[in-house]
Amino acid sequence: MRAKRYGRCGTWLVLGFLLLAAPAPPPRPPFLTPAATDTSVPAIGRAWPVGARPTVLRGWEPPATVYGRGHRGVDLAAPPGSPVRAVAPGRVSFAGRVAGRGVVSVELAGTDLRTTYEPVTASVEKGAELAAGEVVGTVEPTGSHCTSTCVHWGLRRGEAYLDPLSLLPPWLLHRGPSRLLPVLGVPLP
Repeated sequence: MRAKRYGRCGTWLVLGFLLLAAPAPPPRPPFLTPAATDTSVPAIGRAWPVGARPTVLRGWEPPATVYGRGHRGVDLAAPPGSPVRAVAPGRVSFAGRVAGRGVVSVELAGTDLRTTYEPVTASVEKGAELAAGEVVGTVEPTGSHCTSTCVHWGLRRGEAYLDPLSLLPPWLLHRGPSRLLPVLGVPLP
């Protein structure tokens, strides 16, 4: 009886030692790692891509894995033919068609970030230097994945997708400054 008990204890000790001494598991392949949720995006945006304060039809939903479900950008309501502007200064890295849609990509000056706008009929060419608010094209009437026309605005750092709204400073995200209203029934000093 004692021999069995000591035999089992010895087995557990050996297994425990092997588990503790085993090397760490190899890193997961890149296609299984979640998309970056890096929040260190500088608020360098100086203009909305479309309109003064467009309606966000669908926000950024980071995928759990590189190929997982999610929404890798922000959909902004915009009628066909509306001008699409660069949110920050940069250089056009791509202006053309991808899968039948017009796409413009801009590498933002002084950063490792790149914004994309689609579906857009480009009015700029690759290599063009842009100022914040400069028009890069117009909203195409078709090719959008929205139920109505919209611009899909994306942001990437390397191969990682980020929330493009994080480029905009608080004063552009909010509707305006607070306003003080007169208080009724309070005598003036």
